[in-house]
Amino acid sequence: MIVAAASLLIPFAVSNRAPVSLGLWPLPFLVYLPLYLLALLLLLAGFVAGAAAAWITGRRVRRELRHRRRRAEALESELKAARSELESHLAKGRQKVSV
Repeated sequence: MIVAAASLLIPFAVSNRAPVSLGLWPLPFLVYLPLYLLALLLLLAGFVAGAAAAWITGRRVRRELRHRRRRAEALESELKAARSELESHLAKGRQKVSV
């Protein structure tokens, strides 16, 4: 995968080294940078925006998983307590029978 991406990005970077000016409207200055760098920065910004959107969208699923994990832990501790109570009850019953 990295080799395929590099085989596409390296020729793109070599072919597009000409500087372009980037001006954002409310700001009073221009930034000059190579076209390939601008394109790579835009790809990176798109990746970060997509990852943030996916993370925000998965909030409901993460919350549900947290809730289920806590419920499972509570049920396991309840089961452990019930088993120890049953074992102590059975042990008392055995002591009465052996007397």
